[in-house]
Amino acid sequence: MVNLVQRHPFHLVDQSPWPFLAGMSSLSVTTGFVMYMHCYQGGFVLFAFGFFSLLFTFFVWWRDIIRESTFQGHHTRAVQDGLTWGMLLFIASEVMFFFAFFWAFYSACLSPTIEIGGVWPPPGVDVLSPWEVPFLNTLILLVSGATCTWSHDAMICGDRQGVLYGLLLTVCLGAIFTALQAVEYLDSNFTISDGIYGSTFFLATGFHGFHVLVGSTFLIVCLLRANNHHFTRQHHFGFEAAAWYWHFVDVVWLFLFVSIYWWGGL
Repeated sequence: MVNLVQRHPFHLVDQSPWPFLAGMSSLSVTTGFVMYMHCYQGGFVLFAFGFFSLLFTFFVWWRDIIRESTFQGHHTRAVQDGLTWGMLLFIASEVMFFFAFFWAFYSACLSPTIEIGGVWPPPGVDVLSPWEVPFLNTLILLVSGATCTWSHDAMICGDRQGVLYGLLLTVCLGAIFTALQAVEYLDSNFTISDGIYGSTFFLATGFHGFHVLVGSTFLIVCLLRANNHHFTRQHHFGFEAAAWYWHFVDVVWLFLFVSIYWWGGL
């Protein structure tokens, strides 16, 4: 029997069906959603099938990655360096994503067209007060950033209880933020179809709310993994990636609060 010795620090992944299944599920989601929006028969069924198939793919694919990292030891320092650069580039792409929304908002409010009366906010739009729910949500996200940092510092110091308590508080604050944003949407007197103001407001804040949900899910997984002793002081990149993502969400909200809620409603 030939003994094969790996002479490099990189992880050569095994063959997996999950990338193919993720691609097909994504195709079903987008195709089904377009069919549903255009009232084609079977569009919602195709969308629902693709959506739940995509959720299943997320679960099993990330399960395999956790197994490779935690139990099989494939995530060496070289692999973690690659993951670090991948996460940083992903966050950079998210910055560009939100930059487009800010560009659209400032383009509309700095030079309002005659179709909306030449003023900003457009006539008939009762803008939300920035000093009520938006300001409270700002405080909640700032505190959640502090608790996330506390949990990260506890991880480095080997304080397992601090890690669990910090992550639990961060997840709870994220859930409160999401609930308050839902209440704010229900109380607003304009919708996404009410001209350029409604479009830019709900697209920017809505996608940020979606990112809060993703970040909360990210942190919940880290909380479960920390509770199961998956992280060590030297090996916890999954948690670091979640913390970076959460801080990115915090910073984007600060720009949203100052630009759209406060300055855009003057």
